[in-house]
Amino acid sequence: MKSFNWSNPYPTVRIPLFARNVVSTSHPLAAQAGLRMLLKGGSAVDAAIAAAAAITLVEPVSCGMGGDAFAIVWDGKELHGLNSSGYAPQAWNIDYFKNKYGVDAQGFAKAPKRGVDAITVPGVVAGWAALHEKFGKLPFADLMEPAIEIAERGYAVPPVVAQKWAAAVPELRDQPGFAQAFMPNGRAPNVGERFQFKDAADTLRRIGATHGRDLYEGETAEKIVNWIRQHGGVHTLDDLSSYRPEWVKPISKNYRGYTLHEIPPNGQGISALMALGILDQFDLKSLPVDSVASQHLQIEAMKLAMADLYRYVSDPRSMEVTPEQMLSPDYLASRAKLIDMKKATHFPAGLPASGGTIYLTAADESGMMISFIQSNYMGFGSGVVVPGTGVSLQNRGVGFSMNPNSPNAVAGHKKPFHTIIPGFLTRADGVPVMSFGVMGGDIQPQGHVQTVVRMLDYDQQPQAACCAPRWKLNRDFTLDVESTMRADTIAGLAAMGHTLKTIEDPYMDFGSGQFIWRLSENFEDGYVVASDSRRDGQAVGY
Repeated sequence: MKSFNWSNPYPTVRIPLFARNVVSTSHPLAAQAGLRMLLKGGSAVDAAIAAAAAITLVEPVSCGMGGDAFAIVWDGKELHGLNSSGYAPQAWNIDYFKNKYGVDAQGFAKAPKRGVDAITVPGVVAGWAALHEKFGKLPFADLMEPAIEIAERGYAVPPVVAQKWAAAVPELRDQPGFAQAFMPNGRAPNVGERFQFKDAADTLRRIGATHGRDLYEGETAEKIVNWIRQHGGVHTLDDLSSYRPEWVKPISKNYRGYTLHEIPPNGQGISALMALGILDQFDLKSLPVDSVASQHLQIEAMKLAMADLYRYVSDPRSMEVTPEQMLSPDYLASRAKLIDMKKATHFPAGLPASGGTIYLTAADESGMMISFIQSNYMGFGSGVVVPGTGVSLQNRGVGFSMNPNSPNAVAGHKKPFHTIIPGFLTRADGVPVMSFGVMGGDIQPQGHVQTVVRMLDYDQQPQAACCAPRWKLNRDFTLDVESTMRADTIAGLAAMGHTLKTIEDPYMDFGSGQFIWRLSENFEDGYVVASDSRRDGQAVGY
């Protein structure tokens, strides 16, 4: 297996963890919920589900039971992909939004960013159940136990969660159910203050007893639909009960003797594969790791990928081009030729040839590894919380286009463009290597590219690659850079024509990663695990 440089040249409070059974999440209590399942004899997937349920409580600023999820699982023999993102209610179409909200200056229908008309059918709980049915060892109800305990007893709110919670309150306090659920004292909880969410405990018990179906056709489903419709939404019980997650084949791209695997569209993981396919045309290792030239090249490759991402990616049933066309080696080589090594360029989309979020990961000593991500989007999502359930609902409807000519145009039971993506790395010969992800909206594929490049081109160990300063391209192709990036590198990028922008989003920032790297082929040496210090997270194991 790969030999790393085990030093870490970046300021950090984290060191890598070495163990044979591991869980890494953005909150310690969620990581420990997963570890409890491993200690009970559960699989890595059992651990991930328990951690995912717990983190809906301890990091509600990122996810909830009304969110969406994706996963990639190595079962010891092959990779499996799960798309558990929800679709629009059947009644949604462009005319629905136009009649209700009017049109913008371009004549397109307006659509709200928050509230009941931003909510698509939640997929996360169905995703937990699907994963457990295929890979679980413990009873499903057992996996809910740590989360139920946290909901009933409460927990002390940590610093990063408290900061992001307070930042969300001004915008969301008037959304249906938000203040009742998340402002128990008329405000966001302070650091170290205990937060309880007892309504969630009863819902988690029903979810455990029904293998998740309660949220789609039971008491919780009825409460969700009634609350949404009471506040002007059009969701129906049929929209929820007919929903099922999809098992999908991951898409992939070879890079430096390894293969990166991502979930296919409607997610944005394909842009990470495209960027690496473009970078593969260059001798990146000849450029110093934190130099202007290295960062410029990675940024330009990502800009090319994102131009195509926003033009083409949607629900795969409505895409104009296929992922295979977008990942064609000839096409990516042609895109690479557009990069000017001396200046920044604004790239239009190409023409391929015809033919808010939490991330967690777990692995066990049998060799099973899971890369899992779930999200409510934009922090608390829609801001809508269903009374008596503890269910906060996402706002993935924001991912649709209101342009009727877009492949991503809103339509009933259609899935929107989605930002959350789990990643998985194998050797080119198929041997599993790393389960990983970087949460945080548009930073996710960019974080995949930046960390993979650091590990594969520059031999940086996972914790160092995680701690290194990051840049983030915005959708207008302006550039945010982390304050820890070298001043001369920042100045050099600006001199090359990159438009630097001040971060305005207090939630997304530069993401947060969790990484599990397998140390040997026979699992005798276990794994090395990294957890991002940009969140309150922790890697645990035994």
